[in-house]
Amino acid sequence: MKKTVFLGALTVAGLVAGVASAATLDDVKARGAMNCGVTTGLVGFAAPDANGVWEGFDVSVCRAVAAAVFGNGDAVEFVPTTGETRFTALASGEIDLLARNTTWTFSRDTDLKFDFVGVNYYDGQGFMVPKALGVSSAKDLDGATVCIQTGTTTELNLADYFRINNISYQPVPIQTNAEAQQQYLAGACDVYTTDASGLAATRATFEAPGDHILLPEIISKEPLGPLVRHGDNDWGDIAMWTLNALISAEELGITSANVAELSAAPTDNPEINRLLGTEGDLGAMIGLSADWARNAIAAGGNYGEIFEKNIGEATPIGLARGLNAQWTDGGLLYSPPFR
Repeated sequence: MKKTVFLGALTVAGLVAGVASAATLDDVKARGAMNCGVTTGLVGFAAPDANGVWEGFDVSVCRAVAAAVFGNGDAVEFVPTTGETRFTALASGEIDLLARNTTWTFSRDTDLKFDFVGVNYYDGQGFMVPKALGVSSAKDLDGATVCIQTGTTTELNLADYFRINNISYQPVPIQTNAEAQQQYLAGACDVYTTDASGLAATRATFEAPGDHILLPEIISKEPLGPLVRHGDNDWGDIAMWTLNALISAEELGITSANVAELSAAPTDNPEINRLLGTEGDLGAMIGLSADWARNAIAAGGNYGEIFEKNIGEATPIGLARGLNAQWTDGGLLYSPPFR
């Protein structure tokens, strides 16, 4: 599930020019809550529970930013967006932050006038098929019908892959993951393609997940992350460094269970002290309280805790850390220093 590359580029750019300013933090504080754009529903990443409370990997990023600003991870309103509506919602000011498995691309950063504040999940596009289809490779899909969400980079990646491999397909356009799941299970398409993480999350909700397989091919790079409007660097800094705080917390051994204790007094580790506000004035540099990072970590845990709780190997989604492991463990996660 990725972002629209060209859809409404001129319209969005015009909206950005009229809306983006350096006042988002002031607006959020005056409102008393942050408006965070999420997906319409993808289990493990962003979906309401039985009581209507939003939860998931991307939702946790929203709550961490809200906690950094307000000291309360519940000070956030969640706005469901589709692949086609997410960018207009951000550009128009309907949402303050977009955190819904959105791929960082050149055109989205420049032409659509958004700023990506980091990567919270390194992904790639894959394919899911019923076992009964009897294929073991995406190269065996010549002539297949493919469910594909409109307004996403998935569309372009799919066209490129089939063209390069000189095979054909018949697209079955859909708007949301729920619609894709319904169409796929009804047999309206042979294949569902999106980010591999999204496929794993979708398969986990099936009555018989073992009847479906993810093909081995990963056909693209999909660095997914939160984004804000161009021109609002102060707000972008808060979102960026909140994400970095979650990543650094895992590396430094700061968890939701020990963050209060580590924040009670300076430790022997100056990096921990600066991050948690017992030393230096990093919070003041971004217009927040000294305990902003402590609050962000306490809201849902460090990056590793958020990953394991929502999408890790012990969950029905069952994703391994892979590229999303810390750099010290062979992954790509790496935060700039807090100093």
